[in-house]
Amino acid sequence: MTNLLFHEIHQKSRLSIKEVNETLKEFNLYSAQWSILFCLNQFGSMTQTEIHQYLNVEAPTVTRTLVKLENRQLIIRNEGKDKRERIVQLTDSAKNLIPQIESRIEKLEQTMLQALTVDERIQLSMLLKKISGSGDVHVG
Repeated sequence: MTNLLFHEIHQKSRLSIKEVNETLKEFNLYSAQWSILFCLNQFGSMTQTEIHQYLNVEAPTVTRTLVKLENRQLIIRNEGKDKRERIVQLTDSAKNLIPQIESRIEKLEQTMLQALTVDERIQLSMLLKKISGSGDVHVG
């Protein structure tokens, strides 16, 4: 029998993204947009390069998502050290919205993980971090 672990991870990842997108509809956001807002909320201002490296997403994809967030007035992008670098930060509007989003996401997480004990949830988190350990980009 072939080990289908990565298939199972992929399927659960797709399910979780689908559920997050459903949850985020009330805020007129998608998971990709939430990922960026989450990063900025966790780490503070970041360059566009730091964002795309941290999220493991192509730079043009992040740029398109940032434009959408900027149009919604959830982020602002300022010039960095040179004209090519952009520093991204949350607006006050985003800072006020994030606690509401986090509350909905936490409820979803509780529902999706209800079959796991607290110890199993901690172990799952540690194991997932271990899988990609060598490729992680650290911010800060």
